[in-house]
Amino acid sequence: MYLIIPATFFVPVYYIEKDILNIENTIPFSYNENITNEYFKRKELVIGVSLPTLKENRWIIDKEIMETYAKNKGINLKIEINDFDANKQASQVENLISQGIDVLILAPVDPVAAADLIEKANKAGIKVISYEILAKNSNVDLYIAFDNSKVGELQGKFLTEKVPKGNYIVLSTDPNVGLKESAMKYIKPLIDIGNIKIVTDKTIKLSNPATTYDIVKNALINNNNKVDAILAPNDTSAGAAIEALKEYGLDGKVVVTGQNANLPAVKRILQRTQAMTVFKDNRELAKTAMDAAVKLANNQDLAINTYINNGKINVPSIILTPIVVDSKNVNDVIIKSGYYNFNEVYGS
Repeated sequence: MYLIIPATFFVPVYYIEKDILNIENTIPFSYNENITNEYFKRKELVIGVSLPTLKENRWIIDKEIMETYAKNKGINLKIEINDFDANKQASQVENLISQGIDVLILAPVDPVAAADLIEKANKAGIKVISYEILAKNSNVDLYIAFDNSKVGELQGKFLTEKVPKGNYIVLSTDPNVGLKESAMKYIKPLIDIGNIKIVTDKTIKLSNPATTYDIVKNALINNNNKVDAILAPNDTSAGAAIEALKEYGLDGKVVVTGQNANLPAVKRILQRTQAMTVFKDNRELAKTAMDAAVKLANNQDLAINTYINNGKINVPSIILTPIVVDSKNVNDVIIKSGYYNFNEVYGS
């Protein structure tokens, strides 16, 4: 809650010495809802949020956590969904700015183009949190995400331990968040000694499933089905890759990575068609973002644990740690934590 104090107001005073005034504080002050502009007036905290989609379970969870938090704290929350459309995101964010929000939580569709939106928010006095993906070349106030470098490392380590020799398909995302580069720390040494061969290395715009399916299918055709592992950056890409593998009877025979612990991916892990996913508990991420938004609005200290350069500044950052989920720990990590319940995971 904010209080707007009028430019002029009166309090009782008296002299305690010749030239020294003392404020008379014997009269208790209490807020009266009927006193508006003449004395004090309430102003609620308004947070704007720009998310990319509600077609993936993980983003649905982000939205629900933020809404529950806002309701419990009496925050006016305005959420816009842009369907991975950078132009739509720009229009929505400009509209949020025009509504006088205090803080913007922005998951950039285009991390480069987002700089323009952040500049407009800066000029309007709005604090900006870059959420999940770091906005480039901008004066963003805070970055909150899971450690994407760690995600890539976990995927690369898992693949090379399961498939130390063989043919790999390497898929990466646009926008690039560094997953492939981190995974290659484990894969490249095995390439250098001739144990691993990358038969396809492609970047997929916005992890488009149809594009992923075509890439994997063509790789299978061009290599006589001799593919042993697929570095899939996330569960959406993993699902599309597995659909292509299924056509050739290779689902469950090729090791496929993932990320986000989407419900279909968790089911595929139990079915042994997807080997793993990297679990980023976005309940924690969403709550951390909302906590930080409130603190930014109130100019309070944040629990910064690192600084990450975005091409313009070293951005204060709160980075959370992801973990691997496979068939051995699904129950402990996913179900016992309440992320999904037993029926959701094991039901039809």
